[in-house]
Order: sequence, then C-alpha cells, then structure tokens
Amino acid sequence: MQITHAFSLIFCATAILGNGAVAQYVKAGTPAVSVSYSGQTVTLSGLDYYIPPAVVSKLSSSVKVSGITGDLIPFTVISTADSVFTSAAFDKIVMDYKSKDDVFSDGFLGAVYIKYTGTKKPTIATGALTAIIKKYGSKTFLTSTNYKLSSSSKFSKDLPIGPYFLSLFTGEIHQAYRLYPDEQQAFLYGTIPTSSDSFGILNAHVKGAHTATVGVPSRLYYTKTTKQPLAGVRLAVKDIYDVKGLKTGCGNRAYYDLYPEKTKTAESVKRLVDAGVVVVGKVKTSQFANGESPTADWVDLHSPFNPRGDGYQIPSSSSSGSGAAMAAYPWLDLALGSDTGGSMRGPAGSNGLFGNRPTHGVVPLDNVMPLAGALDTPGIFARDAELWKAAGHVWYKGLKDFKTYPKKVVLPNEYWGAGVRAQPVFDEFAAKLASFLKGSVVNYNMTELWDAGKPAGFGTVGSLLGNAYPAIIAIDQIQKVVDPFYADYAAAHDGRLPFVNPVPLSRWAYGRSLPPTAYDEAIANKTIYMNWWNTQITKPDSKTCSDSIILYPQSAAGPSYRNVYRSAPGVPTGFSVGRISVFAEVPDVVVPIAELPYNSTITGKEEKLPVTVSLMAAKGCDLMLFNLIADLQKAKIISSVKTGSTMY
Repeated sequence: MQITHAFSLIFCATAILGNGAVAQYVKAGTPAVSVSYSGQTVTLSGLDYYIPPAVVSKLSSSVKVSGITGDLIPFTVISTADSVFTSAAFDKIVMDYKSKDDVFSDGFLGAVYIKYTGTKKPTIATGALTAIIKKYGSKTFLTSTNYKLSSSSKFSKDLPIGPYFLSLFTGEIHQAYRLYPDEQQAFLYGTIPTSSDSFGILNAHVKGAHTATVGVPSRLYYTKTTKQPLAGVRLAVKDIYDVKGLKTGCGNRAYYDLYPEKTKTAESVKRLVDAGVVVVGKVKTSQFANGESPTADWVDLHSPFNPRGDGYQIPSSSSSGSGAAMAAYPWLDLALGSDTGGSMRGPAGSNGLFGNRPTHGVVPLDNVMPLAGALDTPGIFARDAELWKAAGHVWYKGLKDFKTYPKKVVLPNEYWGAGVRAQPVFDEFAAKLASFLKGSVVNYNMTELWDAGKPAGFGTVGSLLGNAYPAIIAIDQIQKVVDPFYADYAAAHDGRLPFVNPVPLSRWAYGRSLPPTAYDEAIANKTIYMNWWNTQITKPDSKTCSDSIILYPQSAAGPSYRNVYRSAPGVPTGFSVGRISVFAEVPDVVVPIAELPYNSTITGKEEKLPVTVSLMAAKGCDLMLFNLIADLQKAKIISSVKTGSTMY
C-alpha cells in the first residue's frame, strides 16, 4: 500500500495498528494472537526514515490539516525568542538545521510548531507566513501559545527542536530516524533504544539494500552539557561488548544463536552512554577477536570492506567493522573497538583513522568477551582529533590530565628509516612534532638499550617474548570462552561441535599443546619486559607525564589486497614494535598524517592509501596524548580526515 501526501510522504509499511497499541485476533477454539506495533518505514522527499513506536510528546489538542487523509505527517519543532517572527528568521533557522543535521530536510516543514521562549507578547510579521508557505510549502503553523506539548518520558524538559512525525488522529509525536544502508558490510545490524537503558534491533530496511540498515536520530534533539559532553554523538559498538537487550555474537554464528540477549550493558559502553552517546548499531569483529584476513579466514561472516583506495584493501583485524564503518560513513561519529595485539592500531592504520590502545586497565572490561585479560584494552576510532579527545577524556576518567608536553621525540632505529617510500613523510612529521614541542629528535637503538639494561641471565627480547603473546591469548581464551562455549553448545545440540573459523582453531590448538606452566611463564616474561621499559625507556614525569614520546610507523600506504589467497593460518609468534605497548602496558595512539598514491590492480588507476604513525608515552599518559594530538590538529600539523576512498 502506498499513500502519497502533499508533503511527498510515502508510507511503505504495513497497516498502522495504533501508536503502541496491541491488536488481539481471536477465533473460537484457537489461542489469541498478539500483534504489536513496531514502527514503520517511510520515504520523505526521496529519503528513507524510520518512525519508532515510542511517543515522545503529545499536543494538547488535535490538529486538522486540509488535503491530508492519512495519520502521520512530517513535523518540525523550532524555537525562537523573537517577539516578532519574520520569514528571514525562519530561513536562518532552516539553514542552521540543515548545516547541523542529516536527518532534517525541507520535507519536514509541512507542519511547523513554533516554541516561543521570549517574554514579550509574540506576533508574526506581516507577510511572513505567506512568504514561508510560498518557499517551503508549509501548510500548518502551531504555536506554543495555542498548543501545549505534554511532558516526555524520553526528554527531561520540553520537546527539543528538530524533525518529528505527528499523528493527526491522536496528536502524538514520534522521533524521526534517517535510514542508511551499510554498503561496506561493516554492521551486523542497526539498533534503537527500547528503554532508558536497553536496546533492540532496528526493525527497518532501506528499499533495494542488500545489507544491514542503520538508523540515526536527528542531531538537533541533543544539547551537549557538562554532564553529557558527548550528547548526540553516534557510536558503533564492536560485537564483543555486551549491550542490554542485544546478543553478543563475537563473530561466530553458533555463539550468537546459542546465547540469549544480554541483561546488562558493559561498564565500558555504559560510561559512554551516560556521557550522551547514541548507540546506532553493532559492528562485525573477526571471530572471537582473533586476527583474520579475507578471503579464506572469514568463513562464518564476510569481512567488512575498507573504503580507502580501490575499496578492496584489507580492513585489518579484529576491530574490522569498527574501522571500516568509521572510514566509510559520515553519519557515524565514533566506533568502539578493542586492542589485544594490535586490533585497534591495525584498523586505524589500514582505514586511515585516529585510534588508540590505552594504558592497560584504565577502563573495566567486565561483560566484554576476553581474548586475554592480561592484554585486552578498549579503544575508540575517530576521524577528528577534537571529538576523539572529548571521548577519551570521558572514557579514561581517573587519569591525571596533562597539558604540558614532553620535548624529547624518540625514533627507534630498528623500526625507523626502513626504506619504505613513505619514509620522507614520517621524517617530516617527526621534525614538525619536535618543532611544535620546542624539543628535539633522538634516535634509540632498542636492542642495545635492552642488552645494556636487561636483568642478568636473559637473552634477546625475541627469546624472552617470542612465544609469550600466542601462549597468553590461547590459554586464557580457552579457559574463559572456548571450553564453556563448547560445553554449552554440546549440551544444546546432542554433543555436536560448533563451527569455528580456521584462525581461532589453529591458535587454540597451539594453546592446548603447551605445558601447564606456559601461561605463568609468559606472564612472568611480560612483567620483566614491562618493568624494564617503564623504568628505562618511557619514564614518568611530574610536569609532562612522560619524559618522552616514542614514534614509529603504523601504515605506509602499501596495498594489501583482499582478493588474495594466503597461506594457512599460523601461530602469531615473534616480537615487533607493535608488541611494545602490549607487553609494557603503555598507551599507543595512531594518527593519520598523509596519503600516498599507488597503482591499483583492481581499478587499473592511481588510487591513494593512508600513511599513519603511532605515538607511545609512559603508562597513564593517555590524556596527555589526546591533548597533544588535538593541539597538533589546531596547529594544522595534522588534520581531520573524511570518509570514502581518500582521506582528504
């Protein structure tokens, strides 16, 4: 059924059962069937919207609009303190709404509610309504002096400004959610709040889309405050974090199907929600957060698509969905990921984003699937350093805030100057950073420093830590995730095993082959390295938090195609620069600094890929790094990045 209104509103959903009402169909001799209203999808001026069933406010009396035979109409709330309201003032408000919000459009101006906040008696300037009607096609104007809005259970005060849908039959008002297709296949599903602390899967679909649909509420509904500095910021959550009302799938279909919806939201997610973020969906993770590459490794789910360059580059792992979504969608502001061995930093580099591995333990990880509790950390992806900083200050609360920076920039010889074509870009950034800090660049040979300061009786770093990472992640995950999952699945499926992708299986097999002492030995070796690093390399400083900043390349614009058949999965042994922060527990942040061209074998054309760099500092210096990087953006040494194939 399609009904076209004068406002270009086309209903594409099933018949309305009434706002929130439940219809009962009863036939003699059969049980009652309950059908509940779960909202509807509509198209307004060529854009897709979802109208949720929740009522956020209600007009004090009914409204009649000539030429309208249906119920729900698009509706805009504006606010003004001008005692004389003019068409110029209306134009200014509309322009402001459009500049701030992707949900609002002229289609919502069919009916307008003017919320007057001034003190004098309000009037509308002569000819103003005629001019507005002629320009925008508005048919109905309501004012707060004639129509009152009921208090809302969703909003603590008056109904916020912005676009809504109004029921002409009941006077009830519903929010408007703009719908977007997930073309990069980064999301599992979109979400919508079902109560003050619970969520459900978005019951909507964009016509013609072959992937998940994500809905976003109007940005105009939210006002940032001291208590909620992230009000209205849209967040995607990696599917290892529990969210009340949603399932946690961990990248495995059997796991997703076996366990029910969660009854509690992880504290790490709740901390952001309390600060005002809007959770808009769950995004994919590689299976059980183990590192996987397309094409052979991702069997249960399809790997998300990295939008950079030719669109067929590996998005890295395991926060693949978070990184790909952030690089692809301008309607998404932040994405939540995690880093155990590089799962934030790898996607940040591949997708050209700001991303971080924090000091270990600064955010609680209860109700989050563990890869290895001794190494797991939560991180945030962003495209803008200021927003990233704001989120970091909310999330990593409890750390001391430093706004004075170290003057020493350290380049580790083993990992700097490796001959990649991006090396001049790295060198230029290091020089600019040192100049900004009014400091100097110093070269360290980490091998020589280790040999000079290591505890007696120990060999190379590689011999100390080469097998530590795979031992810790495999043994810990087997105990905390794998064995309980296998037992629960077998009990529910007549002793059968669930399907698991090749990479986790290979790592778990390695863990089961180790002696009982392997985990404790790996943790002991990690502790030895951590103590050495934190006393001899990045030392605490009372004024600058860290005595130095360690710089190393993260991504160098080298193509890594997803349409390549790779070797069978192996065990992630060895030691590299990316493992330093893992074992030393220090913060490690990724910053996009440039993009370089390459000749794509996919498109046959020259495309561009990201160049990113990592900065490390002393333990607990996360906020100092967030502040520094935001200041580098203000100084135009770096800049925010945009979405799509190119960063700038």
